Amino acid sequence: MDRTRRRRTGALTGAVAALTLTLTGLSGLSTASAASAADAGTRAVPKHAVTGYWQNFNNGAQVQKLADVQDEYDIIAVSFADATGTPGEVTFNLDSAGLGGYTVDQFKADIKAKQAAGKSVIISVGGEKGAVSVNDAASANAFADSVHKLMQEYGFDGVDIDLENGVNSTYMSQALKSLSGKAGSGLVLTMAPQTIDMQSTSTEYFKTALAVKDILTVVNMQYYNSGSMLGCDGKVYSQGSVDFLTGLACIQLEGGLAPSQVGIGVPASSSAAGGGYVAPDVVNNALDCLAKGTGCGSFKPSKTYPDIRGAMTWSTNWDASSGSAWSKSVGAHVHGLP
Repeated sequence: MDRTRRRRTGALTGAVAALTLTLTGLSGLSTASAASAADAGTRAVPKHAVTGYWQNFNNGAQVQKLADVQDEYDIIAVSFADATGTPGEVTFNLDSAGLGGYTVDQFKADIKAKQAAGKSVIISVGGEKGAVSVNDAASANAFADSVHKLMQEYGFDGVDIDLENGVNSTYMSQALKSLSGKAGSGLVLTMAPQTIDMQSTSTEYFKTALAVKDILTVVNMQYYNSGSMLGCDGKVYSQGSVDFLTGLACIQLEGGLAPSQVGIGVPASSSAAGGGYVAPDVVNNALDCLAKGTGCGSFKPSKTYPDIRGAMTWSTNWDASSGSAWSKSVGAHVHGLP
């Protein structure tokens, strides 16, 4: 997310990346989303889930308190954690002024209420201008310790990795495994890489996802603010089409992630991103293509992935600004998948 323009963007222009797929098989995952073992059974991430980013700032989209987030969202990613002066360490500062006087106590109470309704609330780290860097053992430890501290302080169920300016797979996976050890099996772990970051299993982001796939909930790649990219069939696809969504998802599905660890990330409206917006029915068609083999464009996967996790959007606020058209359509569709 571009913190200057206060919208989620990527720095990607239109180059096509080289594609190298290494099939490593599919893996199961832990999807319980509790802050404690006692809550794990009641707040499990659904088989098919909708993720939405909630804006901790006012950028012209409809301002929401966490309680206002639409019920269709199963995972709510609070955007964003802030870097401190210590490498790897993060903190969280509620923008009370920008959110109309929203207090920390109200925020914490709203987290508990969402969790009581079966939702997971996680803290997102990054955005396009995010300055968090985990490049050595010390910063990995600082990241794990500080995220766990935020989970304890606010009641977050986990963390979202949205580092758009580079990931070190060795130390980020070390940090996430350490965090998992502290938080337990209920940790909800999501990622939101850009398209260029998931073109090949040799990229640092993809390597990180594979290294932590035993604790990974879902990768919601950003299918927007992108140039043309290669699909898993080696053909070039342009953003804004069913083929772009399905052809690029196929890379992750055949590159080692379980179908339940793959989601489609799109803008909630044309105002939410610089490019790549697709109408909700295009997202629904792509999900049907991947899950059932129907609704495909020119690209049709060689097999179906009925356990595909679902979809993500930036943001719940931009969705609200458009009358919640995205969540009403895509949310219902995701929850109706077999």
